[in-house]
Amino acid sequence: MKCLVVLLAVLAVSQGSEITRVPLHKGKSLRKALKEHGLLEDFLKEHPYGIRKKYSNLDKEPNEPLANFLDCQYFGKIYIGTPPQEFTVVFDTGSSDLWVPSVDCKSYACKTHHRFDPSKSSTFQNLNEPLSIQYGTGSMQGFLGLDTVTVSSIVDPQQTVGLSTQEPGNVFTYSEFDGILGLAYPSLASEYSVPVFDNMMQKHLVAKDLFSVYLDRNGPGSMLTLGAIDPSYYTGSLHWVPVTVQEYWQFTVDRVTVNGVVVACDGGCQAILDTGTSMLVGPSSDILNIQTAIGATQDEFGQFDINCGQLNSMPMVVFEINGRKYPLPPSAYTSQDLGFCASGFQGEGDDPLWILGDVFIREYYSVFDRINNRVGLAKAI
Repeated sequence: MKCLVVLLAVLAVSQGSEITRVPLHKGKSLRKALKEHGLLEDFLKEHPYGIRKKYSNLDKEPNEPLANFLDCQYFGKIYIGTPPQEFTVVFDTGSSDLWVPSVDCKSYACKTHHRFDPSKSSTFQNLNEPLSIQYGTGSMQGFLGLDTVTVSSIVDPQQTVGLSTQEPGNVFTYSEFDGILGLAYPSLASEYSVPVFDNMMQKHLVAKDLFSVYLDRNGPGSMLTLGAIDPSYYTGSLHWVPVTVQEYWQFTVDRVTVNGVVVACDGGCQAILDTGTSMLVGPSSDILNIQTAIGATQDEFGQFDINCGQLNSMPMVVFEINGRKYPLPPSAYTSQDLGFCASGFQGEGDDPLWILGDVFIREYYSVFDRINNRVGLAKAI
């Protein structure tokens, strides 16, 4: 099945050589591998991002495994309340609020998902403040409360939590997740709402004020790492890109080329790095240029198909960012299912803001650095 929906797009309203030779396996962190080989202490001295200054137990990794649903949705588990109630959420760098369905929600979308019951949590406080969020696809209405939120090994007390009372339409009805945990800047958050990662930073619950994301293709290895960078998920070096507007994780793309010819973003454009969008989205005219350059053809439903037999001869689509080239091979920008191949590029009217979604992030390990307001990119393993 083709991935037809752009998930949670833009909000409408708002090394040393010794290290690299350590054998690694998917599912095993670099820290554990180094410890097994007696190299952990030296590594921590040389890589301060890896030091857990706030943790007494160095083996307690703040890693949150992410499930991959058809390369369209990536989500993980969190826990809210005392005792904890479990929810599945999208960790979304394209928004800033945390919300899950409440028991007061009668929408069909809520009935098909886990719902939070405030009466069963001894730590819940009702803020009596309304919450309304309009996403590029889907919306919710509800209210704000405070409660303890646990993500991986991090216990985050007095966290603002949105509880939906309405989820109109069908967008969230068939989703594999219950709610959304936003990881963008606080300027995008609703009034009275503090983003989860900001709360963690303020309470010194993370070793460093950054997080990193690895998205695997068709596998179980995707990971969100809170407060650290995990070199086992990328090769080469991280290259840093300054954030231009502290709302989304926004930066400047210099140009997009195919076979050395500029096909889009001529003269520069603004883009955001968004884990909550499945495709790579741009202005329709620019995206059409890319579709033409890669040989994609439009079907009767408006989707762009690709001949699966031509993948080996298709060109790279190269994004030039902050003076460096980030090529996307056909394997990255093409989805394949049941013998059909489709383009991972999607046009979105005249909106000049590009969205580098999961199509891009699967290819490039991404670090979201609040310390220096920058994004780090490196070739993912």
